[in-house]
Amino acid sequence: MCSFSLFAQDYFPSNTGVKANNSNYTAFTNATIHVSPTEVIENGTLLIQKGKVVAVGTSVDIPKNTTSVDLSGKSIYPSFIDLYTTFGVKKPERGGNGPRYGASRTGFYWNDHIMPEQDVMASFKYDNKTASELHKLGFGVVNTHMPDGVVRGTGALIALNNDADNSLRVVDGETTQHLSFSKSVKSRQAYPSSIMGSMALLRQMYEDAKWYADGNVDTKDLSIEALNGNKNLLQIFEAGSRANLMRADKVGDAYNIQYTIVGGGDEYERISEVKATNATVILPINFKLAYDVDNAFLASTLSLSDMRAWNQGPHNPRLLAENGIQFALTTHDLKSKKSFKSNLMKAIESGLSKQKALEALTTVPAKLLGKSNELGTLKSGSYANFLITSGDIFDKKTKLFENWVQGNPHVIENMNVKDIDGDYNFKLAGNDYKLSISGSTSKPKATLESGDKSLGTKINYANDWVNFTYKTADSTKKEFIRVAANSASGNSLNGKAIMPGGNELSFYANKVKKEDTEKDKDKKKMDDKSKDAYLSPITYPNLAYGFKEKPKSETLLFKNATIWTNEKDGVLENTDILIKNGKISKIGKDLSDKSAKIIDASGKHITAGIIDEHSHIGAASINEGGQNSSAEVTIEDVLDDEDIDLYRNLAGGVTSIQILHGSANPIGGRSAIIKLKWGEASKDLVYDNSPKFIKFALGENVKQSRSSRNERFPQSRMGVEQVFVDYFTRAKAYDKAKKSGKPYRKDAEMEVLAEILNKERFISCHSYVQSEINMLMKVAEQFDFNINTFTHILEGYKVADKMKDHGVGGSTFSDWWAYKYEVNDAIPYNAAIMHNAGVVTAINSDDAEMSRRLNQEAAKSVKYGGISEEDALKFVTLNPAKLLHLDDRVGSLKVGKDADVVLWSDHPLSVYAKAEKTIIEGVTYFDIERDKQMREAIKKEKSELINLMLQDKNKGLKTQPVKKKEKELLHCDSMDKHN
Repeated sequence: MCSFSLFAQDYFPSNTGVKANNSNYTAFTNATIHVSPTEVIENGTLLIQKGKVVAVGTSVDIPKNTTSVDLSGKSIYPSFIDLYTTFGVKKPERGGNGPRYGASRTGFYWNDHIMPEQDVMASFKYDNKTASELHKLGFGVVNTHMPDGVVRGTGALIALNNDADNSLRVVDGETTQHLSFSKSVKSRQAYPSSIMGSMALLRQMYEDAKWYADGNVDTKDLSIEALNGNKNLLQIFEAGSRANLMRADKVGDAYNIQYTIVGGGDEYERISEVKATNATVILPINFKLAYDVDNAFLASTLSLSDMRAWNQGPHNPRLLAENGIQFALTTHDLKSKKSFKSNLMKAIESGLSKQKALEALTTVPAKLLGKSNELGTLKSGSYANFLITSGDIFDKKTKLFENWVQGNPHVIENMNVKDIDGDYNFKLAGNDYKLSISGSTSKPKATLESGDKSLGTKINYANDWVNFTYKTADSTKKEFIRVAANSASGNSLNGKAIMPGGNELSFYANKVKKEDTEKDKDKKKMDDKSKDAYLSPITYPNLAYGFKEKPKSETLLFKNATIWTNEKDGVLENTDILIKNGKISKIGKDLSDKSAKIIDASGKHITAGIIDEHSHIGAASINEGGQNSSAEVTIEDVLDDEDIDLYRNLAGGVTSIQILHGSANPIGGRSAIIKLKWGEASKDLVYDNSPKFIKFALGENVKQSRSSRNERFPQSRMGVEQVFVDYFTRAKAYDKAKKSGKPYRKDAEMEVLAEILNKERFISCHSYVQSEINMLMKVAEQFDFNINTFTHILEGYKVADKMKDHGVGGSTFSDWWAYKYEVNDAIPYNAAIMHNAGVVTAINSDDAEMSRRLNQEAAKSVKYGGISEEDALKFVTLNPAKLLHLDDRVGSLKVGKDADVVLWSDHPLSVYAKAEKTIIEGVTYFDIERDKQMREAIKKEKSELINLMLQDKNKGLKTQPVKKKEKELLHCDSMDKHN
């Protein structure tokens, strides 16, 4: 620990002149003192000495050597604390060109982006200018850190005392350890290249730290030693969004670490899930500006989610407080720190209580830092860090006069200058004017109105004299009237006006006592009503087509449908199906159930839900390509429950998908097999007891044929084979060591590969060319396991007999070909040939658009190969369920299976068929009638929000331009935009 005494500077030499140690007392009397957010003293006295609070109360004994300051009519508050800044830290510079695959340092951890040994004080330089900006906002102490790396090292607590040196300013030189999902800009080491890679790296780091702490390592690792040394510090994780907050907490929970998490302002979208993390949130209040929606066409391109973010964001602090989630406020992520106060006012206008606001700026950060006895309140013994204000600090018109830090004053405004703010009745030369003065005394602002006309006005104020000029009411003449007025009373102005002709006229102006007129009251009521009426609903998920309440399982009885069972019963005409308790309860004619909702399905068709064996929707990250094997990563870490393609797939009858890792490397990451439970949180989408899958890849992508930076091994198809042989050889040795009963270093990557060797995890492999398909089957047989599925496999028709012998399935495209060199031999008969050879065959999408038309993709095999209609439907229902080892639960309509069913308006293989209802476990997640209603509701809500945005613009508030966004559709070769 590196902690400094308040008067540590007494022990250091000074070359800056004579040092005087002021030990006098200072008493601030007759003030309203906010000792803490919950304790207020009227007409109180605050006594300080040597930078500390000596006493506070209504009957404080004032020593003889005391300087007294009368603060009648003024208030005192504890100064604010910002837990998350980069104060005094130079932004790190980007290093090197091109990717690097090994570490650049010796004696440290194998990954450059892990830097717990980084000490912010090594590069800290006090910044007077920024400190002065923070003084104006009320901050007296900030915690600072180096914003670089996945693990960023230690932070320090700095007092914003411009009149001291660092020995006094450094309250504590080692307070926090900082983490993030972002790489260091100083290193070009390629791994991790995704958020899921960062999560895997953190997990491996914690495993290695334990292994190291247990004395199992002979060599010295300075990074791991620092990590273990920092474990008792406050652990602050920069997430930056609600989704990443949940991901960070997931990592922390695995190692019994409770992170304090820097949020993104969107926590309100899943407030119950955020609360369940038990994390304290460091909350930026970087609220979005309204969009400039004057252009109707551009306004129409705005997404409802972006519009809601503007409307709902200011309510985030209130909702956190109402749900008992502890948070601290920060200036982090603001382009201009000046906007902090206005945004804080906006949060309070949106319902955040002033007490909670003050707690978030004082006692909460002090408590997190373990400094409650020194900071955050004005109790005896605490630092003399306080603010002197003209009144309620959270009132827009309140002036901040002084910000005292460690007993040293920083003057923001002269509190002995008369307050001239207000409205005045100003009469001159027979004319009546309304004069309004606002702003600081050093930079006042004025407006002068004559009737409905506003006259240009410039003003300055000094030594109790107000000087301003304004144009005459006659717009045809460029003439000005100059006014000089004394404000000694603070409630009136009197002086002389010099007219355009040089005449001097005396005048007197009275300050108008502020009372709401009936007109003002009516306007305020309208404003309040407007806010209530147009606050967008928070839905699940919080975007277009979200549910106001999560839907529940129902008992449903479909009557007189054509039912495609995918079982031995085949297709049943005029048959009923009963769904109960999330399962298929009965199939037959003339069924009844008193508790059921009856749905007439006459002339309609019912099938099992469509299953997409190869998809990339519903994920925020697809490839971890920083290494040639990324078995340690998992798509489950990066599920995106707000991906609109989940809803669009439901509209196409899709109920389950396997989200595969991409094809950036031979050994990719683990899959996520999910049900499209629209509105549920990410963790609740994943199948219970989900089968374990991993993505492998062959061909052009993994040998980097189209990469401009092909520096990573392998770069040939031969090299790809050697990667598999090498990794499985290592995995075999690892598994042997693990089973020996002796201590071993847990390696997440080897753990996964050992599961394959032990037939506990299945491989779905991206493939095209027959030679490589044969190669991988031979490698698998060499290590005594089987490949589960070849996906894409557009040359599968050439090796279908060998696939059958190996026991591998094929999941292919219906009719894609010639989109790159290695698919030149693709034919649309591929699926039929594999199926006829006895290979379990499925049709997949690998595409967000195609996935919602998989019923039509399956129908193509009827034309190309003469597949029966029932077998063609199985290509997108039962067969992918078999490939995913889920056919005991889904894929067909059988009593006891999950009620994942689709009601179609027509023959399910017809281009005219529409999914009218898509049901998962008895819950209707898509209903075509609800969809129509939602479209109208969305139009109405967007119109209301646009009107609110226009109101903001008309009030003169800043707006942001509308920028049309194109949703990126992820594919096998999509790479993360991960720094």
